[in-house]
Amino acid sequence: MTITVGDRLPQGKLLRVGANGPEAVDTADLARGRVALFGVPGAFTGTCTNAHMPSFVRNADAFRGKGVDRIVCVTVNDPFVADAWAKATGAQDAGIEVLADADGSLTRALGLNFDAPPAGFYGRSKRYAALLKDGTFEALDVEDSPGQCGVSAGEALLEKV
Repeated sequence: MTITVGDRLPQGKLLRVGANGPEAVDTADLARGRVALFGVPGAFTGTCTNAHMPSFVRNADAFRGKGVDRIVCVTVNDPFVADAWAKATGAQDAGIEVLADADGSLTRALGLNFDAPPAGFYGRSKRYAALLKDGTFEALDVEDSPGQCGVSAGEALLEKV
């Protein structure tokens, strides 16, 4: 079952690189305030790097200006790849948190997982953008294809804030 507007963010753990290596981030931390949440099929992949992440980087200040407390990207990669991608794309400088769903468990709980064997993708995340308020989905848009970035782009989500 796929998550829908009105549902709550599932409980789970994501990972980030901290001062002493990987550290867990409880999804309950994302259930406070207004959060712009977006998911990508994979760090360092074409559309994710060239369209999706840049759309949030260039709109980060506008999101905050409209009262969004946090901007969080979830990727089904290990935390070291997520950290390197955050630095390479300017996400870190823009204050966007890139969190690793290393085992894909949150992505599966959201019902947003997919496989694309020709691309070597197994258990990856569909491309999506969502707005959470105190852990409840206020808006959610999922792309029909992992190569598309329209309804999930930063500009599209910003219009819903």
